[in-house]
Amino acid sequence: QVQVVESGGGLVQTGGSLRLSCAASGSIFSVNVMGWYRQAPGKQRELVAVITSDGIINYGDSVKGRFTISIDKSKNTVYLQMNSLKLEDTAVYYCAADIQRLGVRWGQGTQVTVSS
Repeated sequence: QVQVVESGGGLVQTGGSLRLSCAASGSIFSVNVMGWYRQAPGKQRELVAVITSDGIINYGDSVKGRFTISIDKSKNTVYLQMNSLKLEDTAVYYCAADIQRLGVRWGQGTQVTVSS
């Protein structure tokens, strides 16, 4: 059984920072891609950032220059450093892991709330 578990969400003021972590565990051969998506109330889920096992990164336009994704392949863990947070960054952040031979697994989500 494979688990994808996020941590690090919370409440922060505008301009502040948060760091999210996501670990994939269980019977994993290897992880191809890990990344973050978010969903705000009344909106569709959108890409935040993804990173491949080769280190190729893609960011959503709204977070470029503010968020940084990184991966520790030895731990199957991905991190999202979020700086200069804005009110519009408020959302549930979901981690996704594209696991070889198993496909995509999602975490349960972690709430990030940015207040003024």
